[in-house]
Amino acid sequence: MESAIQQPAPRTPLQLGVTFRRSYARDESSGTLRNISISGAFLEVPGSEFMAREKIQLHFSVSGRLRKVQAMVIWKNSVGCGVKFLPLNNRDVQIVDDLIYFVESQRDDRRSVLDNIFKRVS
Repeated sequence: MESAIQQPAPRTPLQLGVTFRRSYARDESSGTLRNISISGAFLEVPGSEFMAREKIQLHFSVSGRLRKVQAMVIWKNSVGCGVKFLPLNNRDVQIVDDLIYFVESQRDDRRSVLDNIFKRVS
């Protein structure tokens, strides 16, 4: 029986400042989400030493509301790490989906403004 090859979820590029707390730490650290999908994200934290399978809690703001999402480090490099979201319930999945929608809608608004400018110039 062949094993199914799992395709990664489509990524949405973004630049969102976040804070996070490692499962064993009391203090928060900060970083930047550089891309996101419904299943995970890339967290840029230069010089930070992550360990594979380390659990973290991400904190970010969407439309003025603080959101928290559990995640686990899947891989790391010198720039940051790839994390997999660990949703505890449907609300956690909705938080990530809302963030993706928020980022995409901001991008669509910019596109329509640029389209209007180009139409007027041409």
